[in-house]
Amino acid sequence: MSTPRIAVVTGASRGAGKGIALALGATGATVYVTGRTTTAGGADLPGTVTDTAAEVTRRGGTGIPMVVDHADDAQVAALFEQIRSDQGRVDILVNNAITLPPALTKKGPFWRKPLDLTDLFDVGMRSAYVATYYAAPLLAPGGLVVNTSSFGGTAYMHGPAYGAGKAAVDKMAHDMAVDFRPFDVAVVSLWMGLLKTERTMAAFDAHPDLYSGLAATAESVEFPGRVIDALHRDPRLMERTGRVLIGAEAAEELGVTDVDGNQPPSHRPFLGDPPSFSDAVVD
Repeated sequence: MSTPRIAVVTGASRGAGKGIALALGATGATVYVTGRTTTAGGADLPGTVTDTAAEVTRRGGTGIPMVVDHADDAQVAALFEQIRSDQGRVDILVNNAITLPPALTKKGPFWRKPLDLTDLFDVGMRSAYVATYYAAPLLAPGGLVVNTSSFGGTAYMHGPAYGAGKAAVDKMAHDMAVDFRPFDVAVVSLWMGLLKTERTMAAFDAHPDLYSGLAATAESVEFPGRVIDALHRDPRLMERTGRVLIGAEAAEELGVTDVDGNQPPSHRPFLGDPPSFSDAVVD
């Protein structure tokens, strides 16, 4: 690709979003990094939009920090208006922003957990729809939209709020793909494995004996970004549109390894298959 790709990664102050932004930046892409954290210490975990953008630039891309609350539609609209003015197009949109309430991983039935777990229906589910809505007129032919997701879309994982949110973005990718197909834009949902995020690494460090097995198979936060890069470059991209992809399996098919050269395993045998959707289209 002769000209730098224009990518947008939402929720990229830390975690998977940061890793995806860095991986795309390492390919020379211009990456718009969105998030709410602007100063160190402004959140429970480290990371800011400016830090991520600066690291994207150090990796060889162009990082552009954009402070955006994805619960505010007007801010999202302004983000894409700015990109329209600056670039005139978007090649890759990664819908990664999500609210993860502290009680998400608390043990017990959902009615004994705070009702604010449903916040991820707003930032995490609805925000993916809204960002894609405003990005749609800018998506270039050959473009790619990725909803980051997980095996929680079909397996019981952290309870019904998390599961409903993930199942929704999986189905959303399928349905958006129907609308985007005439415009040569692909949409997929990408099931990531256990990632070495700041939150996960803190748990590993606190309980090394308990999590040693999981740590051995965990993926770096940059691994999904490597997969997304390879998907966008693949001439067969449109054959995958509308599907839920397991990141580790797509990586093996496309010859992608993690930052340490290892091939992360698929968790399909333990956690199950991605969903399949009907081919029927009812307008």
